[in-house]
Amino acid sequence: MLPWLLVATLPLTVLADVDKTHGVAPGLLSRYAPTGDKWTCLDGIQVIPWRFVNDDSCDCSDGSDEPGTGACPNTTFYCKNEGHIGASISSSRVRDGLCEPQCCDGTDERPGVCKNTCAEVGALYRKKRDEENKIRKTGSKIRTTYIAFAQKEKKRLEALIESTTQEIEVKEKEVSRLKDIADRLESLSEAALNYKKESQLYISLLDYSDTLRALQNEHKKQLEKQKALGDILDALRTGYNPNYQDMAVLEAVRGWEQIAGLPHINDVGKEDSTTEGENGEEGEAENAEDDELTPEEIETSVNRLLRVDHESLLIAHDEHINAQMDDASHMSSVLPKYEELKDTFVSWMQTLGLVHRDVDPAGETSRARQEFHDAENSLKRAQEDKKSAEKDLKELFDPRHFGSRGQWKKLDGLCLQKEHGDYTYELCFFQEAKQIPKSGSTFSLGKFASWKPSSEADQPDFYETQIYNRGARCWNGPERNVILLLSCGTENALLTVTELEKCEYQFTATTPALCLPLKDSNDNRDREEL
Repeated sequence: MLPWLLVATLPLTVLADVDKTHGVAPGLLSRYAPTGDKWTCLDGIQVIPWRFVNDDSCDCSDGSDEPGTGACPNTTFYCKNEGHIGASISSSRVRDGLCEPQCCDGTDERPGVCKNTCAEVGALYRKKRDEENKIRKTGSKIRTTYIAFAQKEKKRLEALIESTTQEIEVKEKEVSRLKDIADRLESLSEAALNYKKESQLYISLLDYSDTLRALQNEHKKQLEKQKALGDILDALRTGYNPNYQDMAVLEAVRGWEQIAGLPHINDVGKEDSTTEGENGEEGEAENAEDDELTPEEIETSVNRLLRVDHESLLIAHDEHINAQMDDASHMSSVLPKYEELKDTFVSWMQTLGLVHRDVDPAGETSRARQEFHDAENSLKRAQEDKKSAEKDLKELFDPRHFGSRGQWKKLDGLCLQKEHGDYTYELCFFQEAKQIPKSGSTFSLGKFASWKPSSEADQPDFYETQIYNRGARCWNGPERNVILLLSCGTENALLTVTELEKCEYQFTATTPALCLPLKDSNDNRDREEL
């Protein structure tokens, strides 16, 4: 029994003694070698006896002397995991009685505590890795077609910009030419109109208009005077005393009664004078001849005549009688020059096919101006097309838009759908996400805003997240928005839809655009097949 008693009385440090390099990462193994019986801590400051390494007692200020025991805080423990992949865990999880999944060999705990499962775990890992690599390999081939598409799109846009630039140059010259023709024809038409306005007919019309306006003003003044005089005579009629036998007053009153069609004041009471006056006026209107106009009708007719546009009337008259103004003796010195220029321009227009013969000058001018406006609008459309193509070309290889190789351009506008509950969810890449009910209105969940904001552009994780925001506002809530999480896949597919919070949605999807080529085992660099 003595040998067992001796074992029982051995120090725990002897029983717990472990290899000095236990828990050391492969990159640091060369530094865990003694110099004689001494060892220098990794910080290069302290020198301790070699036997103090992994003795379950922290001696170095940086904790580097206890890589395999967990005695020193804020350090790491490395599991070799033979048959699988090595991993590092925090020293606080070493010898805590729990088998960490990262350490499938169980070396983070004392012998016998954890079973070594690295063979099984490694086999499953390799199977999953092979499946993922197969997907990645297939997806990367599809991705290369996306890149090839971007190159074709680049050539198309460059050709479009070049052809549109040439087209704009031609259209600018055409616009300038047509504008010059329209301006000259309008100038000639204005000269012709000015000449016609020198005619005696037009001058007489203006004289009649001025005279009519003066007569209207005088008529209004006379009506005002007549009304004032009538008010005075009405007051005299109802207020004079007939017992005084003032013949002058009596004659004035009877004369007014006769003109106004009123009964004699002695035949009616003064209180009925107003009604009688009204009846008298009506009687006078009834006795008026049928061909006479009332003052209101006269005013309306005069106003209508004064509103006439004499220039339009002159042109309409000219069109009606188709005046040719052939008599050179009545033409001013300007007219022969006008006719010569007009004939020249009309000849040009006929030669160019812009007008036909026997067309009136006013129509020629209007048609020329329309031709100019049409050409100007065509030029604007060409300029807009060029501007749009330049914008598309700039975005095509922008890392923050379609990627530095343009691999995402193929997906622009591609829409994916997923049935979830009572809704169909639709996401159109780089455009908009929608919630479509079986019946009722469709709600916008947001429009494309950016890639993952917190990542550096053109890095793989940068393209794993898209943000769609500023969607329709929820009832008593915020605006709807979507976070799209992307992963490598052999097809573009919307996998899941989750409402994380009210009006906050998370979509997951796969796409070949995210499948990077497998690394070449020879040079460890990504291979891109074009």
